Amino acid sequence: MGYLSLGLQTEARAELVGLPLEFLATPPALQLRVEIAMAGNVWTEVVELAPELVATDNTAERPWIAWAYALRELQRIHEAQEILLIGRRLITDPSPIVDYNLACYACLLGELNEARALLDDVYAREPAWREIAIADSDLDALNLKQI
Repeated sequence: MGYLSLGLQTEARAELVGLPLEFLATPPALQLRVEIAMAGNVWTEVVELAPELVATDNTAERPWIAWAYALRELQRIHEAQEILLIGRRLITDPSPIVDYNLACYACLLGELNEARALLDDVYAREPAWREIAIADSDLDALNLKQI
């Protein structure tokens, strides 16, 4: 994780090579592998690893968000929405980013009323997200810049 925090994905990935195979399937190693894949925009790898991580603890938020985001980046928006909706029910105390991402997916799918309702919930919890939403191209169909 230290290498990742410094933006050194190649070095972080290289450190994994020397680890025992049985360790690579443990939750800490899976989390690290997901984060390395996320940092490197290796979306297919995230989609492969995140379900394994979710299987170890389906109440943790990060694997669900990573999985859905990777699907979104692969233009599999409907799947991203479905995965994060499942995660939202299982995550212990989901943060506003869960509903924010769901709002993005809803907007991309043309579900504008749902996207607005989700964003309203996000803004009620964290008003600072309003500025982020204005600049997010996933939400362009809502014309937030004109509100």
